[in-house]
Amino acid sequence: MLEGIKLIQLKTFSDERGFFSELYREEELSFVQDNLSFSKKGVIRGMHFQSTPGQAKLITVISGSIFDVFVDIRPDSETFGKWEGVELVSGQQLLIPVGFAHGFAALSDVHLLYKMSSFYHPETEKGFRYDDPAVGIKWPFEDPILSERDRNAPSFKEVVNEGLDSWSWRSVR
Repeated sequence: MLEGIKLIQLKTFSDERGFFSELYREEELSFVQDNLSFSKKGVIRGMHFQSTPGQAKLITVISGSIFDVFVDIRPDSETFGKWEGVELVSGQQLLIPVGFAHGFAALSDVHLLYKMSSFYHPETEKGFRYDDPAVGIKWPFEDPILSERDRNAPSFKEVVNEGLDSWSWRSVR
């Protein structure tokens, strides 16, 4: 996986009553905001990030499954502009550090829990087209359900030209 990305398999304790899983223990990161989302099968959300101060995300699949995608947007990284994707199902988490754009395709109806390392600020919300050929993400289906914002997002090149170098999170590793 790209440097900094961590796939986490939750430890689940099951018996005849059901199960118990510890979702988060503060060790390396502290989080300040939790978000819950529901997406219908066939939805693609992305590619999103916060420019200042940036956000690390701990994504937990509560139910369903997704094809989760992350793109390195750190200009000084050897993997700048590269993407990877991983299928996540209930019981798995993905840690995406600051300096990555994030998106996903809902492979089923899905509930996701996001733990965020900084508060959401609409004025620093950024994104680029999920299907930008310059990035070349191979999504698992065509003709997704999209938000208006994602449908009309700028290209990766336009976002880079806007000023990745000037965003404060660049120095955060």
